[in-house]
Amino acid sequence: MRRIRSSWIVAAVVLGSVAGAALAAPGGESATRATEDTRLALVAYSTPKEAYGKIIQAFQKTPAGQGVSFSQSYGASGEQSRAVAAGLPADIVAFSLEPDITALVKKRLVSPTWNRNAYHGFVTRSVVVFAVRNGNPKKIRTWNDLVKPGVQVVTPNPFTSGGARWNVMAAYGAALRAGKKPAGAIAYLQQLFSKHVVSQDKSAREALQTFLAGRGDVLLTYENEAILAQHQNQPVFYVIPKATIRIENPVAVVSASQDKAAAQAFVKFLWSPTAQRIYGDNGYRPVVRSVIKKYSYPVRPQLFTIRYVGGWAKVEKQFFDPNTGIMARIERGMGVPTG
Repeated sequence: MRRIRSSWIVAAVVLGSVAGAALAAPGGESATRATEDTRLALVAYSTPKEAYGKIIQAFQKTPAGQGVSFSQSYGASGEQSRAVAAGLPADIVAFSLEPDITALVKKRLVSPTWNRNAYHGFVTRSVVVFAVRNGNPKKIRTWNDLVKPGVQVVTPNPFTSGGARWNVMAAYGAALRAGKKPAGAIAYLQQLFSKHVVSQDKSAREALQTFLAGRGDVLLTYENEAILAQHQNQPVFYVIPKATIRIENPVAVVSASQDKAAAQAFVKFLWSPTAQRIYGDNGYRPVVRSVIKKYSYPVRPQLFTIRYVGGWAKVEKQFFDPNTGIMARIERGMGVPTG
């Protein structure tokens, strides 16, 4: 599926929508027990819907998962976090990026110790990629190619979508990797968004649907979205630039859960080889070393983490403060909402 060409990688993928629904426990008597005994609410960001559907089924086959049913809510990571803060019932939260969890820590809805394990609370990884049209007619290979005349870019809104924030920091960090000073990297973001971004949906999944509908030449998205789409019927290519960011996706138990033991058992299960393989089969990079060895993920020569650009505590204020952030200023200049 993937072919390495010098500093870039192109993989044929198949993109399409996958229907999903809240899953109950397996049928018959056990399903009745599940609804009568324990029902957990999973509130998550948009893209892992398919993976969690399969993971829940696998968990329900374990002793800890017997008699446990689930409701599931998926949407833009930032919006989901704010909804839980506003009272949306949740036992488990699974978001795109760490600040959407720490926002709930500040509200005392998630324990400050949520990430004190061997994996720092992260259950999956990914990278930012460029999804392009069949055959890559615009020859999109590098971040500089995104700002060439006539190139139209689709990305979610960074004030609703965690995936969009990863995209922004990938673009900024790649500019630094290319030798730009911070002011030059910010100027690159200004150019990219004000002159080339043509659509900003609420979530990464909605942005994918916009791209599939024919909008834009390139979509900034998660690698896992492209890989998951390989089993669908709309061929598109994706490119992994040599400079990109490592995405880390967190999960936590909500402190007010009425079934905390069951919620903790489910979260613990997410690091099991079974769950990690399901993540891997759905395009995510597993965090458990023994599992990731089973997958052939490309290694990019200039891969960096959020710490390379200052860490989330710094960049949340610097870039995404809705009043004073760099992206807020850029978006207001475009007439895009930041609330």
